Amino acid sequence: MIVGATGTGKTDLSLRLAQHLGAEIVNADAMQVYRGMDIGTAKLPEGERRGIPHHLFDVLDVTDEAAVAWYQDAARTAIGEIFARGRDAVVVGGSGLYVSSVVYDFRFPPHDDALRAELEADLERDGASALFARLREIDPATAARIDPRNRRRIVRALEVAAQGSAGHGAALPEAPVLWHPATTIIGVEVERAALVERLDQRVERMWRDGLLDEVVRLREQGLERGVTAGRAIGYAQALAELRGELTRGEAIAQTQALTRRYARRQVSWFRRYPQIRWVRPDVDAADLADSAG
Repeated sequence: MIVGATGTGKTDLSLRLAQHLGAEIVNADAMQVYRGMDIGTAKLPEGERRGIPHHLFDVLDVTDEAAVAWYQDAARTAIGEIFARGRDAVVVGGSGLYVSSVVYDFRFPPHDDALRAELEADLERDGASALFARLREIDPATAARIDPRNRRRIVRALEVAAQGSAGHGAALPEAPVLWHPATTIIGVEVERAALVERLDQRVERMWRDGLLDEVVRLREQGLERGVTAGRAIGYAQALAELRGELTRGEAIAQTQALTRRYARRQVSWFRRYPQIRWVRPDVDAADLADSAG
């Protein structure tokens, strides 16, 4: 398992490690599961995957909702099939809940579609702040770990709480147990100042490389209707630019700020993993594999 903040070089390390091990790669990035979301997610093109099988990339339409429980089942199925072929699996990504759902023994309360619809109607009528206040009253521990602007997470937390379940979607279990005992967790880290510069340049490059054209195409496929995809960092700002709500400079600056904030949250999330080993992105893959056993 290779984790870390966005822009730290996880993809390159995963390729080198998978080549050394003869392994297959499984995606743990919540946005790279979407077909067509390539530039804004820094998705590795198929021609650059060195012949290594990649799984759970480009498996959903932008109108589909990428739920963590769905991902957990899909990822564990893919990993099981890789093991059955006698190969190792290198899971790579920076989406904390996705990573945790497959690494640790997470169990998810079922969805209640009627309750979800009711909560979403409340959200539209009363706003996120009102629902967050409701969550803080009934489940303060979960509320303390949720971004009060994350509308989807607030609704899901209220849905879970209403079913009498402990909050599951905002933190690790208190004593996390590995799903597969032979799991090795590698965290890739870059010094903060260097990472900020790298992320700011990446966002500028996204616009130069044609993010707006990509979003125009995805818009025709229903991106704005997507509960998950349409709110992705970069894509939401590009949509706002297309609608005339932001200038190009404002869209880029907002995306840079949100990306920096997201990277900080990722680092904080993964630093709580008790089994993690932190490395630099240029670590030798052979040495890493040997030391991991």
